Amino acid sequence: MLMQRLTAAAVAALMLLSIAACAPDSGPTLAAPDAHAQVRAGALTLIDIRRPDEWRQTGVAEDALRINMAHPQGMSGFVRQMTAEVGGDRNAPIGLICRTGNRSTHMQQALREAGFTQVFNIKEGMAGSAAGPGWIKRGLPVQR
Repeated sequence: MLMQRLTAAAVAALMLLSIAACAPDSGPTLAAPDAHAQVRAGALTLIDIRRPDEWRQTGVAEDALRINMAHPQGMSGFVRQMTAEVGGDRNAPIGLICRTGNRSTHMQQALREAGFTQVFNIKEGMAGSAAGPGWIKRGLPVQR
């Protein structure tokens, strides 16, 4: 009986590991204070990908550009606008922020697939998540 339980546990563990190994790596992350410091140093372009109503509701991280991920021209329009914001340099360091890190995780992967090489996810977002308390709760500067 004990051997059967151990075997079942081992099989379950291997399945979980194989699922995790197959999951796409969206890429590097930054904590909100680190992103803020890099933006202030001119080493990172910060992009808030939320909707305009969300920008109005909470404000936007200081010095962040606003590019709604729900672009009127779809993903290709979003990628074109991102490319324009970094002067055509798809190797430029970009930080993505949303409310809680979910949308920025998806958009990070999409931008990497579009050829951007240095896309960082501020995974705690503006409001906080399991990754951290968030830009606002950390008391980092916000533009209204």
